[in-house]
Amino acid sequence: MQYFVVMIDYGRRGREAVVDPDLTRRDVVARIASGEYDNISFIHEIAGHSVADITADLLSEARPPEIDTSDADLQAGRSDHMRDLRKHERA
Repeated sequence: MQYFVVMIDYGRRGREAVVDPDLTRRDVVARIASGEYDNISFIHEIAGHSVADITADLLSEARPPEIDTSDADLQAGRSDHMRDLRKHERA
């Protein structure tokens, strides 16, 4: 049997351990990405008789991919330059 334990820290109000045997890894990642699980202390994967701390793995999976905007800026600059050249050719 495999399940996940998500420990959420509410500060002075205490902690809550979310344990649901029906949740898959994908479900846990989706809940982190949606913001349903916030202020996570740790996430443990229980499989058989072993426990693994997979907090960093799931948090990195839930993080949206970073998009490099430097290429987009260069492309926009070229587009603006070409438009300016065409505008000046007409005059």
